[in-house]
Amino acid sequence: MNMMDFNVKKFAADAGTFLSRAVQFTEEKLGQAEKTELDAHLENLLSKAECTKIWTEKIMKQTEVLLQPNPNARIEEFVYEKLDRKAPSRVNNPELLGQYMIDAGTEFGPGTAYGNALIKCGETQKRIGTADRELIQTAALNFLTPLRNFIEGDYKTIAKERKLLQNKRLDLDAAKTRLKKAKAAETRASSEQELRITQSEFDRQAEITRLLLEGISSTHAHHLRCLNDFVEAQMTYYAQCYQYMLDLQKQLGSFPSSYQSNNNQTSVVPVPSASSNVIGSSAMTSSGLVMTSPSNLIDLKEGSGSRKARVLYDYDAANSSELSLLADEVITVFSVVGMDSDWLMGERGNQKGRVPITYLELLN
Repeated sequence: MNMMDFNVKKFAADAGTFLSRAVQFTEEKLGQAEKTELDAHLENLLSKAECTKIWTEKIMKQTEVLLQPNPNARIEEFVYEKLDRKAPSRVNNPELLGQYMIDAGTEFGPGTAYGNALIKCGETQKRIGTADRELIQTAALNFLTPLRNFIEGDYKTIAKERKLLQNKRLDLDAAKTRLKKAKAAETRASSEQELRITQSEFDRQAEITRLLLEGISSTHAHHLRCLNDFVEAQMTYYAQCYQYMLDLQKQLGSFPSSYQSNNNQTSVVPVPSASSNVIGSSAMTSSGLVMTSPSNLIDLKEGSGSRKARVLYDYDAANSSELSLLADEVITVFSVVGMDSDWLMGERGNQKGRVPITYLELLN
């Protein structure tokens, strides 16, 4: 027998088997043929595997949405993954916002309260962006990848063996049908032999499928460990973000209150107060708003003497003409003719330089 004859016979046999299965399947649907039922334990295992697959896909997809809300970015990452190439790194939203804040603060002037606050907020946003990247990387490695491996690996194998079991079951029931229809002794003997073979193949395939399905319990245990890793990654991320914002709140809380808005977003109207000792100091109005008085500043600007001042919060000098400050230190300040109204000359030992008035509190 040459190879061509062998292929023709194999094709004819496969076509006959396919036709037999199709007829059996159709008759079962029409209620014209009996169907061999799987045992209850195997049916439960099949149901558990299907349930695991459905929920794993849903959890996996929604986790991807949580970590990357941009659908276009998810599609791009998917394409690069299928091409086995690394997706180009992109700036995430907190990092982009942080950079905008830093650029704006730099343009407004680091020496101004608003500019300095923008820079500090921007730096915090960029730290949050970095933490966001770390969360995505950790979650992808320790949580999403194992779930995807199950869907694309283990479950595909289960589905393949389940399909084989279905075919073997159709072959078995088709053989039973033919045996029932057999009249001649020779035909009946042949049908009985076919039935024994198909029964053996069905039993063997059922055992293989059962062994694979019983591994679902191990899959659940593995996914539980992965879930713990994901929760730990989220806990680390939120703890980092909380600490970053707590530090930022402390820094912003040390700014003069006249630069902070109240909950009702009401505009602040300056109310002079001769009794205030704080440069850019605050007084409370009957409505609860914090107001600013410049009276001490005017006295210092018009006089020729110097005063002691307490530094309200840290300040990093932008250039050599300025003096860096540390919160709570006491320095000497005095006015210089022609200097901008928002600045004074500060002196600490042999160090001297311009200092922003909003960072100071005059002492008696």
